[in-house]
Amino acid sequence: MEFNDDVALDTSQVQDMRGSGGGGVGSRVALGGGGLGIVGMILYFLLSQLGGVPQGSPISTRDVGEGQTVSNSDLSKECRTGKDANTNSDCALVAIINSIQGYWTDAFARSGSTYQAAPTNFFTGGVNTACGSATSDVGPFYCPGDQEIYIDLAFFKELQSRFGAQGGTFAEAYVIAHEYGHHVQTLLGTSDKVKRGTGPTSDAVRLELQADCYAGVWANHATSVPTSSGKPLIKSISQDDVNRALDVAARIGDDFIQENLGSGQVDESQFSHGSSKQRERWFTTGLNTGDPAQCDTFSARDLG
Repeated sequence: MEFNDDVALDTSQVQDMRGSGGGGVGSRVALGGGGLGIVGMILYFLLSQLGGVPQGSPISTRDVGEGQTVSNSDLSKECRTGKDANTNSDCALVAIINSIQGYWTDAFARSGSTYQAAPTNFFTGGVNTACGSATSDVGPFYCPGDQEIYIDLAFFKELQSRFGAQGGTFAEAYVIAHEYGHHVQTLLGTSDKVKRGTGPTSDAVRLELQADCYAGVWANHATSVPTSSGKPLIKSISQDDVNRALDVAARIGDDFIQENLGSGQVDESQFSHGSSKQRERWFTTGLNTGDPAQCDTFSARDLG
């Protein structure tokens, strides 16, 4: 994945809270209907012996610290253009976030509506959100209460060390784009219509697969999303990049996690995000079509 050197980055779309001491002790994060991130709900299922997590249940497994502050000073100094994104992993994420939100801003405008930008928060260890306090244990997640995305960047290393993923910048882009897919679902009102429950054809699985598809839709347009200069931030995405994203999709499927990180047995009744095959299919659907209308997982009879 390569970025255009001379295109400006907008660090205001990222809040850097790393090293600031956590997020203030409060109620534990309670997320549902697309709230939890790309693997958070699955991991929590494993921790709770594959039990269900109703709305309002605690996801955090330990308290977080106090006194969190927000500072973007380092990012704004380090991440100025696409050239920085080509050499600095933090700046690459800033560029990816800019591109994702640029795409959805244009897509919403074409449909006659307005996209509301959502910041991504980088944190370390723990964070306080409108959904409650959370630790890094839950993985990247979207909080519909404040319409913001949260991620401890150490998660990307864990994808490689714990999940065995190949990793790479575009693989990380897939994770971020999936969380922005949840934001789109909130803006469209899709998340509010989701019924609770788990299983291979549950609303929870359909919601997650749609977010995967939305991530693929952005990826389809990534090299053509214009910035204020008229030039896209992302210069190229290779087939190897796509393969690495699909590799992540396969390794965060419910079946892969249950079999390799859980009991060793697959229990489809507890699926909350979809199987590896399904996740690959719906990301690919978005990538190949570039059309959000093709991401209607709720009407699909066969999820893959």
